[in-house]
Amino acid sequence: MISYLLPPVPARPLPRSRAGRDRASPTWSGPAIPSRLRLADLLRSDELRTVRGSLTRPVSGLAIDSRRVVPGDVFFALPGHQADGSDFIGQAVARGAVAIVSLRLPGSLPSSVTALQVDDPRALLARAAQRFYGFPDSALGVIGVTGGRGKTSVAHLLQHLLDRPDGPRAGLISSIHYHLGRRTVPAYLTTPEALDTFGLLAQMRDAGCSEAVVEVSARGIARQRVLGVRFGAVVLLPRTDDAGEARRDAATVAPLESRLLSGEFGVQPGVVVLSADDAGGTGVRERIPAGVRVVTFGSAASADVRAEAMECGAGGARFRLVWPGGQASVASPLIGRRHVDNLLAALAALWALGRDLRPLVAAAGGLASIPGRMEPVEAGQSFRVVVDAANAAAPLATALATVRAGVPGRVIAVLGAAGDRDRSGRPALLAAAQRGADFVIATADNPRTEGVRRVFADLARGVTEPGRVAWIEDRRRAIALALDMAGPGDAVLIAGRGPDGWQEMADTIVPFDDRRVARELLMGRGACRGG
Repeated sequence: MISYLLPPVPARPLPRSRAGRDRASPTWSGPAIPSRLRLADLLRSDELRTVRGSLTRPVSGLAIDSRRVVPGDVFFALPGHQADGSDFIGQAVARGAVAIVSLRLPGSLPSSVTALQVDDPRALLARAAQRFYGFPDSALGVIGVTGGRGKTSVAHLLQHLLDRPDGPRAGLISSIHYHLGRRTVPAYLTTPEALDTFGLLAQMRDAGCSEAVVEVSARGIARQRVLGVRFGAVVLLPRTDDAGEARRDAATVAPLESRLLSGEFGVQPGVVVLSADDAGGTGVRERIPAGVRVVTFGSAASADVRAEAMECGAGGARFRLVWPGGQASVASPLIGRRHVDNLLAALAALWALGRDLRPLVAAAGGLASIPGRMEPVEAGQSFRVVVDAANAAAPLATALATVRAGVPGRVIAVLGAAGDRDRSGRPALLAAAQRGADFVIATADNPRTEGVRRVFADLARGVTEPGRVAWIEDRRRAIALALDMAGPGDAVLIAGRGPDGWQEMADTIVPFDDRRVARELLMGRGACRGG
């Protein structure tokens, strides 16, 4: 496991698995834990193609990074795009690995090391991690959030609604951070590798959490990072408002989501939550197997959990929440219609799982913002400043329209495009910014090794009015210019990076948080003007 994800005390071995345990409904009764695990406790004979060596060897841990192997670990040599784990078997053995799991049998190994050839190392890693950590998902009510934009917001809303400081606690795995019950650590992947996923769930369980929310990316599904996780419910969000992107997703992402919903990745979810307003999602129901309950949310009259009499403005949103058997007035400080949809998705999932929505309405009004998702920055200024993660044309257009609806003055946008990523959407991004903002400041996002100037060249192809665009490579200077330009009644949208706390420049990573930088500049600006 990645070092900063490790619990503050040494991890203890967890209960031995029994044959077929992961197909039944395993339980874990508490801290009474056997002192040793063997290879045979983690790997079943029908999962192994070839075994060279003993399966009775004691195991102290699992590893996928040869640099982190410690004596007693099983090393899983995972295939990858940039590197193949098989190339590092020697290093893992030198560091004390007692077994190697790989697609191909390695060459000669010391007699103290067992070689295991398998058909799919990633799948076996997930199963072994689940057993090693004592099936933590079976001790938690796990809700998965997958699909299109809004996953992070819905996941954070669910965790906020479920987590009670004086009652049941809820953990969270999201693209922003991992909340483990007793502590919160920065996220390194939206959906971490299966070894870390089950390790994080185990930490939540051991910290007394009764619920867990997991943001599930398409890449996480493809790489089997949630294989075997028992989801009580899965929220499947509409993927995109962009027609071209929707066609690409239908060919590449939808089949992955179908595998998650069908139970091909382990166990069928008990409930699937869908948007009733998603015209492009009509084919989703056909991919959900019989026996899985479907619950819908949205503003459509057919939605099980819906919003009526909706009002959205600069101060948040108000609407009447209606569900079978009840209704309540909701006042949320979250900005924009999209956040209303996100809140409906979270409430629909909880209602589907048997929760009474009435006490949750007040809790919904207690979440002022979601990190980097239409998050306001306040320092006493006379204009609005909002930070949002929108980094493509469609979500940027939505973010700008949301900001525009709440201000009488001008809208100034600060944005860039990430380097070493798909370049095709950059002109459309700048064009969307010019349509939605009065003035655009193009700047560095995470240029990485590509460099800012090449990114600027791509963005420039989307310029429609050159006089309304400024090009400033330094992101701090760009934000400062936007704040200096803004006056009473105006708004500044800083887009693209959301809650990221660092910036990738060539081969260097430097601390940079748009929210913190904007707040510092606003405070300095106020101090200068006040002095």
